[in-house]
This record gives sequence, C-alpha cells and structure tokens, in this order.
Amino acid sequence: MATPTETSTSGKLSLPTLTAMVVGGMVGAGVFSLPRNFAQATGVFGAMIAWAIAGFGMLMLAFVFQTLAVRKPDLNAGVYAYAKAGFGEFPGFFSAFGYWASACVGNVSYWVLIKSTIGAVVPSFGEGNTILAVVVSAAGVWAFHYMITRGVKEAAAINRIVTVAKLVPILLFVVIIAIAFKGGTFGANWWGGSEGLADQVRATMLVTVFVFLGVEGASVYSRYARRREDVGKATVLGFVSVLALFASVSILSYGVLPQAELAELRQPSMGGVLESVVGSWGAAFIGIGLIVSVLGAYLAWTLMAAEVLVVAAKDDDMPRFLRRENAHGAPVAALVLTSALITAVLATTLFSDDAFTFTLKLCSSLSLVPYLLAAGYALKIAGGRGRELVVAVLAVIYTAFLIFAAGLEFLLLSCIVYAPGTVLFVMTRRERGGRIFSPAELALFVLVAAGAVAGIAGLATGLITI
Repeated sequence: MATPTETSTSGKLSLPTLTAMVVGGMVGAGVFSLPRNFAQATGVFGAMIAWAIAGFGMLMLAFVFQTLAVRKPDLNAGVYAYAKAGFGEFPGFFSAFGYWASACVGNVSYWVLIKSTIGAVVPSFGEGNTILAVVVSAAGVWAFHYMITRGVKEAAAINRIVTVAKLVPILLFVVIIAIAFKGGTFGANWWGGSEGLADQVRATMLVTVFVFLGVEGASVYSRYARRREDVGKATVLGFVSVLALFASVSILSYGVLPQAELAELRQPSMGGVLESVVGSWGAAFIGIGLIVSVLGAYLAWTLMAAEVLVVAAKDDDMPRFLRRENAHGAPVAALVLTSALITAVLATTLFSDDAFTFTLKLCSSLSLVPYLLAAGYALKIAGGRGRELVVAVLAVIYTAFLIFAAGLEFLLLSCIVYAPGTVLFVMTRRERGGRIFSPAELALFVLVAAGAVAGIAGLATGLITI
C-alpha cells in the first residue's frame, strides 16, 4: 500500500523529480510482505505471469487517471468524483465510501505488520492478532487520532523520513539476495504448488493490487510539471521502476529459500528471507525500517482517509457533520469516524488465522469499486479517441478481472462494509430534502444488502473464514 505524497505549488517540477515523486508515492508497506504472500500462492513461473498481468493492468489504470486529470480538471474532489460524474450520486457515494474504507482497512494492516514484527521479540504479540496486540494497536490508533486533532496536518517532513526508511532497506535487500541467489533453489521453486497455474496466478491478484494502491496519485502532478508531456513519461518511468523493485523482492526470494519455507515465514517476510542469508541483524534491520516507514505511512493515510470524507461532505455527497473542524483546524468528525472504523476492523483480526493477509485482501477488494467506476467513466467519455478508448477498455477488463479474482468470499465481505455505510447516504439525501432512493438506486442497495446478509450468514456458518 503506497503512501500519499505531498508536493509544493512553488516552482515547476522536472522529469526526474516527477519520476522520483511517483516512486516515493507508490512504494509502501506492502512490499515488506511479498515473499511470503507470493510463496503461499504460486512458484516462480506463476509469479512472473502475475507481475506481468498486474504491471500491465495497473499501468492502464495509471493512464486512465492521467487522462481524466487532463480532460476533466474540474473533477478535483478525488477518485469518487469520476464515479459520480459517470454513473450518478449513489455509485459516486459507494466509490467515496469504498475508497475511504479501503484506506482504513489498509491502516489496520499496518498495525498488524508492526505488531507481528515486534512479536518476533515479544511472543505475546504473536503475528499481530493476539488480544495484547489488538489492545496496543487500538491505543496507538487513538494516540495518533489525538495528535492529529491537535493540529498535526502537515506530513511532508515525516514523509521524507519515511521515503528513506523504506527505500534503503528494500534496495539493500535486493542487492544482498541477488548475491546470495542459488540457481538450484530457484529451479526447484519454478512450478509452485499442485493447483493449476491459472488458480495460482489468480491467488496473487489482490496482493498485487495492495502494493500498487495509490497508482492514481501520479495524475495529481500534471499541474506542477515543467512540461505537460513529462507527466506521462514520469508515470511510465516511475511505475516501471516500482514494478521492477516489487518483482525483484518476490522473485529473487525464490532463489534463497524453498517455497514451503517462504510460505511459513512470519511477517514481515522480507526480514526472514534476509535473516536466512546474513543472520539475525537482517530481520532487525528490515523490522526497524518497516516500523518507521509504516508509522509515517499510517499518519499520511489517516489524514487522507479523513480528507476523503471532508471533501465529499463539502460536495454534499456525505452528511454535513463530517465537515466539522475543531479549533485547531482538524476535521474532527471525519477523524472520529476514521479511527472508529480502524478500531472495529482491528477487533475482527482477533478471529483471523492470518490477520495481515485478511486485511490486505479486504483493503484491495474495497478499492476495486472506485477503480472500476473510474475506468468505466474513462471508457464512457473516450468517444472516438483511439488511444484513450483502448486504454479505458483494458483498464475496465483488468479491474473487472480483479473483482472476479477476489472471489465471492471477499465480494460478500466488502458488501458487509458497504451496506451499513448507506446510512450516510440516507442522511445526506434527507439533509438535502430529496428522495432517498431512485428505483435504480434502490435496486443497487437491495443487491448490496443481500450480499451483506449472505456474507454474515457465511461467517456464522463457517463457509466464509477470515
């Protein structure tokens, strides 16, 4: 999951600077978990195919957001604005709510990863899903909440530290693992498990979505570019660099440990891979870099999540109470709702056998609706523009495939999150004195509510496990 990147309006940005901002904005905490997550799903060959599909698909999405930023500069209220413009207020609301909920669930994965890292030293933290781990994480959530409400709104300085903290250990990891690479181990890991190749690749899709979250951020740099055409170049150069880094971390790890051992590593699994080569300092080095990176990323994403609600409320797409700010200028109502959802999802990790993978996949699933609707809007306005039409079609196909790859389980779990969120939509419509649902909107709500009921029934009967 990437870290939202701040930029300044002073001056114009060159191609190298734009490219560096794209890279810094996309490399997040998810990369630290890649060796185990990929080894649980597939072998070397499947991993290569998965990165090729994910890289191509996410690049199409990046081009979609770049195109929309240029063609629709008036739609500056976030990703959800494209869904609203293309498909109406209720889909727009779902897009805003889903994007916000995805950010909140992603923040839970940060806490799980931190506590799992500490758990290597303090066993009572387990893999981030013990009672002690959840209680300490919840205390951390509300400590950050208090800090932000006291007026901590600028995360630029923290993000500079975060960028160094996350890139240095990752790059050092790649260099050391490349030197320690064993061809025999790599070859033995080539084909993966007993499942078919298609199923193996499908099982990696939500992992790749998670590490690429924030791909839409590249489009926001258009107005700061020294030359407008540099934005497209920076998008491609930055994205390809990040793709190469992510693929290197996951694929090179297959040349160090057998797949079965990679799949059993505790998170952050990069630490376990490095430890197997250089000793215990490797895990500590990765762990320290991860904790600094993740805490900074948590602050940035909490601010971003609250901002989604505030902007939507100012556009009359969320209830007015979410506009409320305290004396320090912090969006206190939006922050309370954000911290509350993070705490609630933290509590669910107590019932999860693999809390990090669960939150990773749920975060990715929730992000798919906003991405699909944005791609659909790009397709809707493409008209006779050949390149834009092709890119939009490919982006729609990719995001639709991701929803299929997520599987029915995570689709129903997403409905459990979406359905109660509709209360906010009802509040908004009542404030405006309008009709609550149009016939089409009511049909959509019934469909989502039915999915939520089915999801709850699945959890209760054990057909769905987390």
